[in-house]
Amino acid sequence: MSRLPMLSGRELVKILQRAGWTVVRIRGSHAALTKPGEEHTIAVPLRAELKTGTLLGILRQAGLDRDDLERLH
Repeated sequence: MSRLPMLSGRELVKILQRAGWTVVRIRGSHAALTKPGEEHTIAVPLRAELKTGTLLGILRQAGLDRDDLERLH
């Protein structure tokens, strides 16, 4: 299992967009993304560097794993 890359919030938003998520709004320092067929919205903090736990939590909410992240990055 490889280490997770250090990503900014904006980089993660781009990765999630490649996975089919769409930015529905940006308020303050967070972007909200949604996906057709999904009932929930994902909030991504637009920070310069996301902590590992935050990144893993967002990936889990999006239904992605480490392999998906590497493929989409």
